[in-house]
Amino acid sequence: MRYFAIAADYDETLASNGVLLPAVIRALERLKLSGRRAIVVTGRRLADLRRICSRLDLFEYVVAENGAVVFNPRSNETKLLSEPLSEKLLEKFKDMGVDPLVIGQVIAATDVSEKSKILDGIQKLGLEAQIIFNGKSLMVLPPGINKASGTAYILRKMGLSFHEVVGIGDSENDYSLLRSSECPIAVKNAISSIKEVAVWVTDGCASDGVVDVIEKIIEDDLQILAPKLVHNHIELGKRLDGRIVWAPSYGQNILIAGPPGAGKSRFAAGLIERIHARDYQVCIIDPEGDYSTLDEIVSVGSLRRAPELDEILKLLMDPKVSLSVNLVGVPLFDRPAFLAGLLPALNAMRARTSRPHWIVIDEAHHMLPTALGTAPLTVPAKLGETVLLTVHPNEVAAPILRLVDTIIAVGESPNRTLAEFSYAAGRPVSGPLSLPERKEDVIAWLFTGGQEPFVMETLLGRAERIRHVRKYAEGDLGSSSFYFRGPQNLLNLKAQNLALFVQISEGLDEGTWAHHLRAGDFSRWFRSDIKDETLADEVHRIESRADLGPKEARRLVCGLLRARYAV
Repeated sequence: MRYFAIAADYDETLASNGVLLPAVIRALERLKLSGRRAIVVTGRRLADLRRICSRLDLFEYVVAENGAVVFNPRSNETKLLSEPLSEKLLEKFKDMGVDPLVIGQVIAATDVSEKSKILDGIQKLGLEAQIIFNGKSLMVLPPGINKASGTAYILRKMGLSFHEVVGIGDSENDYSLLRSSECPIAVKNAISSIKEVAVWVTDGCASDGVVDVIEKIIEDDLQILAPKLVHNHIELGKRLDGRIVWAPSYGQNILIAGPPGAGKSRFAAGLIERIHARDYQVCIIDPEGDYSTLDEIVSVGSLRRAPELDEILKLLMDPKVSLSVNLVGVPLFDRPAFLAGLLPALNAMRARTSRPHWIVIDEAHHMLPTALGTAPLTVPAKLGETVLLTVHPNEVAAPILRLVDTIIAVGESPNRTLAEFSYAAGRPVSGPLSLPERKEDVIAWLFTGGQEPFVMETLLGRAERIRHVRKYAEGDLGSSSFYFRGPQNLLNLKAQNLALFVQISEGLDEGTWAHHLRAGDFSRWFRSDIKDETLADEVHRIESRADLGPKEARRLVCGLLRARYAV
């Protein structure tokens, strides 16, 4: 199951003319029986909603006052998510004759016709407040409050995220809710801006449209809309013509394969960063502790302490926590058995919450081997949203390989890697295979749509970019170092990194510096060896300026390096 909740506006969405019709009530009851939950998200005051809606028990939570107030119908508890608007501001509105003026527990509302008075009042007092429109109404709210912020709060309490939510709305104040939801839907009577952000506009208006949505969720989890959910696709890499290669965020299994030291972990780290950046929860099975330092990923387990199953599951209960399960403290031959115990628990959690959204399994040839007799492991019939890394694809269990949707072959012999996979998985490679010309490029083979393998540029993750910057700034570039030789080729001063380049430059005679400057050697080095096109272009402009003397040019070039690489 992909969707575990709907979050829907009340007026002219769930309700027609303020009334929750019998057909909607029956649909919400069926939704609840299917194991899913409903949240009503409204701009109304809670007291008003309770007066006109007799079946708040159908909803897991109520988000009222446009995200400022949340209410639990079971416990009858109310929580304010912001301080109320300033009393001084409300008094100002009254003094200015704003009419009508409906004051909630946190927000205030009036007619759109009172907009100029509202703006004037806020400006005169110099207070921070925001205005949101809702049809013919206007709401004044504290900063940062909207339907998405209120819904996010209660989703976290429910152990869910927006990625498990179908958002349904019709008006301006529903925009943040739909933009945040994995599957945004507009009812037929919605305004144009809401229809534009939706992946489906219902055939029926208001409650009729909501009933259609609920029926289709129960029927097949809205599978027909899956191809339209491109807003959360994950960047895999770039084709050589610059086009981004995307992977769907749901239903994908990716294999990253290649020899040791070829860049599997580097590719995976960048992919994990991009998945996490889209608020998907990731659980990394990390046999060798390679991912313990990734930004914003919590690590559990160490050399001295093996991770515990309950500890892992408890951490993953928070949708905002992504986890690296470090197995270095687990004896080598016990690691497949550890995964055998963990995978069913993760799959059970996915059945309840659809999380963790992505599972990453490193050393898959060891953790999911061809010979599974060493561990009581049942090969799952379905993986889904899983990344596997291996040196030897032919040593991964064949049933697992047959579930792969995309393979990324890294290293100097990607053709050999693809051949191993092709033989083991029973997927023949057809047609000639183009090989990468640069060692940082990979071959991608996407099986969806019968695509042939193609060369793809790797997108580096932030951690890898920082490592590269550090290498250029402080490391040893070896044969790619810059050599100050001078006009007569009498010098041999090696700058093995950018820090030394600046240090040598500042102590060098003007003749040697001017020789390399006018020859364009600096920009050429920055472009070909440092691989920084922006820096190379900036330095080339300095090299081309006849009005600059060597001293001033040196100051500008070294200044650029200090600013860009902190050397």
